[in-house]
Parts: sequence; C-alpha cells; structure tokens
Amino acid sequence: MWLQHKTSILITVAISGLFSLFWFVPNLAIVLFVSILLTLLLTPLVDKLTTKKINRNIAAFIILSLFITGTILTLTLLSKNLIPSLTKFINDLPIFTQNLKQHLNTLSPEISQQLETLFQDLASFSISAITSSVNLLVNIFSSLLDIVMIIFITFYLLADGKTIKLFLCQLFPKPDNKRVNNLLTNIIQGLTYYIRGQLAVCFITGTVVFIYFTVLGLPYGSVFAFLSAIAEFIPVIGPTFASGLGILFTLTTSSSLAVQTSVFYLVLTQINHNLIFPLLIGKTLNIHPIAIMISLLFFGKILGVLGMFLAVPIIVIFKLLIEDIAKANN
Repeated sequence: MWLQHKTSILITVAISGLFSLFWFVPNLAIVLFVSILLTLLLTPLVDKLTTKKINRNIAAFIILSLFITGTILTLTLLSKNLIPSLTKFINDLPIFTQNLKQHLNTLSPEISQQLETLFQDLASFSISAITSSVNLLVNIFSSLLDIVMIIFITFYLLADGKTIKLFLCQLFPKPDNKRVNNLLTNIIQGLTYYIRGQLAVCFITGTVVFIYFTVLGLPYGSVFAFLSAIAEFIPVIGPTFASGLGILFTLTTSSSLAVQTSVFYLVLTQINHNLIFPLLIGKTLNIHPIAIMISLLFFGKILGVLGMFLAVPIIVIFKLLIEDIAKANN
C-alpha cells in the first residue's frame, strides 16, 4: 500500500510542509511566498527576452531591476497619497457616522441602528484590511536582510527555474519523475494564470472606483480605490465589504447617490467576475464557491487577513494535487 501510493504521499507531505511554514516561521514563509509570486509574474517577461538571444541571467537581472524600480516608485506614491488620506478617513469616521444617523432618521430605529452598526463594522474591517496590507508591505521591506533574500531568491528562480524544477522532480522515485514534473508545471501554470488575472482585476477595479469617486467629486477616492483593489484578492467576502462600505459612505451624502453607487458596484462586480476574470484565467480554477468560502474562513481563522489572501492559491494547489492523485490511481 505504501509503495503503491509513495509518491502521492510524499507530494502531499511536501506541499503541506511548505504551507505549514506560515504557521511556524511566518517571516521565512512570507519571504519565500513573495519570491515565488514575483517569479510567477516576471518569468514570462524573462522568457520573452531570452527569445531575443539574451542570456537568461542577464534577462532576469534586467527584468528584476525594472520591477524593483517600479516598486520603489509605487511605494513612494502610496506613502505620499494613500496613507495621509487613510489617516484622515479614520479621523473623520465619527463625522460620517453622525451624518449617516441624520439620513437614517426617516427609518425605524431598529433598521437605523442596524445600518449604523453595519457601517461601523464595514469601516473597521476595511481599515483593518488596508492597514494589514500596508503593514505587510512595510514588514517585508523594512528588513534589509528580507529585501536582499527576496531579490536573490527571485533572481535565482528566474534564472535557474527549470534546473530547480528538475532537481525537485529527481527527489521523488525515478518512475514518477515525469508525473511530478507535470504536476509542478500545472501548479505553476494555474497559479500564474490566477495571480495575473487577479492583479488585472484588482488594477481595473481600483482604477474604475477611483475615477467614479473623482468624477462625482467624492472625497477619499484613493482609499476606496485601494480598498476595492485589495478586496478582490478575497473572493466574495472582500468585494462585498468594499462595496457595502462605499454605498453606506455615499449614503451620508444623499440617498439617490447611494442608490447610484449601489448600481455602480453591482455592475462593476458582475463585469469583473463574469467577463474579465474568466476571460483572463479561463477554466483554470473551476472551484466551487462553497469550497472558496470554507477555505477563506479556515485560513482566515488560522492566519488572519494573510490567510484570506492565501486561501485561493492554497486550494488551487490542493485541487491540482487531488486531481493528480486521482489520475495516478486510475
């Protein structure tokens, strides 16, 4: 029995052990996670340069250098625009709550109280999500050693990714080398499609929300844009909270604006999840919403906001692993 399923068991233990790092050594796990994420994002660009007869090491260095420059510029813009706006938004929350009370006076006291409580809960969750995301970036890039490790690990993964994958395959029984190679290829492909698709949806969502708030002359466009963007990484729950907060915020101005904002978020969500996201990733995921919800609750409970961000990539990997085991058994 052991020999028959030896490779399947070894693969399962190896992947489970990798994810357990987030619990036992979170700092190391985050460094590895960021390095792998960057590798998945940048590998297609490195591959494109190598087709122009550029040495892969040089291609990896060029692409990584450009990415680092872009990241520094982005973080500089965030520190100058988003953080001051977020601080002011937090300080103004009592004023928004008071304005919301005034607009809810026409409703029954029970409904008014529930909506007020909902606004406060949504605001609290949203602020927590934003600050957790910013803190994660700060924690990652605040340590010089972590930065150096991420850069070097990413560079070597970009330059020698195929060699490393071949080495990992050879750790398993020789007859199953091809199987393990196919599994790793499928995992890399699945995660690449998911991350690229998710980042595209995040960028589109953040941009559209920012334009909407700016055109209507509403304050805190950058806060709601960033919140809506990062919320897309938490399926179902994230967009619901982001849109709910946006709707209740506009309700502090007028009921008609809140209705308009409700329609805006509804249309945006439908376009994102029924057109853009499926178009970008195809049927790579094909995961039932219930499985996503359970994984969000489970990993969110264990790892907090970070766990909610990691939930979908984790179940993508285990879905591909289960399919591989089932195929091997057949």
